[in-house]
Amino acid sequence: MAPVVDNTESAALERRKALTGASGPLALVKNIKVFGIACFACLGGFVYGYNQGVFSGILTMTSFASHMGEYVQDQTKKGWLTSIFELGAWFGCLYSGFIAETLSRKYAIILNVGIFIVGVIVQCLGVVAGASAILGGRFITGLAVGAMSVNVPNYNAEVAPPEVRGSLVALQQLAITAGIMVSFWIDYGTNNIGGTGASQSDAAWLVPICLQLIPGLALGIGMLFMPFSPRWLVHHGRESEARHVLASLRGLDEDHELIELEFLEIKAQSTFEKRSTAAKWPHLVDLTPINIAKLQFVAIGSLFTTKAMFRRVIVATVTMFFQQFTGINAVLYYAPSIFQALGTSSNTTSLLATGVVGVAMFIATIPAVLYIDKLGRKPVMLTGAAGMAACHFIIAGIFGSYQHSWGSHKAGGWAAVAMVWLFVVNFGYSWGPCAWVIISEVWPLSNRAYGIALGASSNWMSNFIVGQITPTMLQHITYGTFIFFGLLGCTGGFLFIWLYVPETKRLTLEEMDILFGSRGVAEADAKRMAEINKEIGLEDLLRGIGMDKTHSNGETSSSDGDEKLGGKGKDEQIELVL
Repeated sequence: MAPVVDNTESAALERRKALTGASGPLALVKNIKVFGIACFACLGGFVYGYNQGVFSGILTMTSFASHMGEYVQDQTKKGWLTSIFELGAWFGCLYSGFIAETLSRKYAIILNVGIFIVGVIVQCLGVVAGASAILGGRFITGLAVGAMSVNVPNYNAEVAPPEVRGSLVALQQLAITAGIMVSFWIDYGTNNIGGTGASQSDAAWLVPICLQLIPGLALGIGMLFMPFSPRWLVHHGRESEARHVLASLRGLDEDHELIELEFLEIKAQSTFEKRSTAAKWPHLVDLTPINIAKLQFVAIGSLFTTKAMFRRVIVATVTMFFQQFTGINAVLYYAPSIFQALGTSSNTTSLLATGVVGVAMFIATIPAVLYIDKLGRKPVMLTGAAGMAACHFIIAGIFGSYQHSWGSHKAGGWAAVAMVWLFVVNFGYSWGPCAWVIISEVWPLSNRAYGIALGASSNWMSNFIVGQITPTMLQHITYGTFIFFGLLGCTGGFLFIWLYVPETKRLTLEEMDILFGSRGVAEADAKRMAEINKEIGLEDLLRGIGMDKTHSNGETSSSDGDEKLGGKGKDEQIELVL
């Protein structure tokens, strides 16, 4: 049974949908300013992807191995050299919520760029300090990248209008795949500096590490000129500034009906969350840094206290668990090693095959950015999970049949390589972008920074485990590695999305409460929201519009406006998946 929603919220939802128009590529063009800002902010995703991809090629370079010694030869230590980046990212997720609330989403990104630059510099010292500098530097860069993996999609979600929110948040994944693609080809190019054997220059691996400073510095400097999140401004009492930023982002006048409607919805949700916080924890109601730090613990704890909120926890954390246990980062981190195991003739050839992985995943992610708000999250993720599972099982069959005779079965080896390429294509259009979209859009305003951090922390901890165990698995159970990921991550993920996760496309961040039934849990919450809607003027605004009458300022009603704006009629019902 659908949750009970007061008439004011239903009317606001219908009117805003009538005014926004269609989703998809045309909506991106219509919101070109927001699209441009989000693209720039996604340099954080590019840096994240570059870090993920660049190390796979470096691990196979002769000159790098000469400085790392047993940390390349021993599979367990090799796992640590790779996965310590994810461990740092997990810790970065833990502090990301605090700085996002105290400094703003914008300044949180800038701060983490500074931390990232320090980590890159420390890694460059590996040429003299060896493995200790690489371990320390990758942990520090992990801190920054982990925090930005939360802050960037959070920022994008909060500046985006509902009809393109999924596409803009999906840009994070597109930027990640772009970073991976670029890093793979840089590894392929620098691998030949000084030769590929004992004469190989240290520049072969130092250049790829140093190059990531360029997008990092560009992001840090550019974010100084980006707007604040209007949602963060409202929540911190800067309403006049929030209205101005919102109007600027939408390209409309501050007194436009859509700006007024969206602003009041944001304000209503913010007021609701503040009063709910005051009712539960009155000593933390003032948004001081100390109170925000304390609130992180009690707010995360509160996510587990009601059935509706705990459902969000399950959706966010388990989705991210399955995203990593599809085996995507096992492929990305150890692609050259996997391709060598599948019979490619040399390190150069394996790096070339790895470069194709980056291109394939980048291209596959583009349709998700363009059409995710039309197709929805569930059907795309179900299709991707089925495709990835099939690829894993086919690779396992080929690997098991020919692993001891690749020389006489080169066609089989290249067939397995092609399946790896197809695997990353299936991930690129589905679980890559959709998982990040889901964890960025299911949370209420006051818990969003903490909720996204919780989901992302699940991603990074799972990522850490995958990075740690993959070298040992490839050495000891060989083709069983692909069966493991095909069964646990892909098949398990398919069942989880199919049976448990609701569809969330085209709903505002505030409307997620309706979808998950948060305000239906207690009658007092519904009454509080109704009082707030009346108090801030949202109810009066909708009554003045009339919904089926001509507006006093000459604008058409929702039914007429639909024809001009290409939107859907007011009779469209919101699908509530319970």
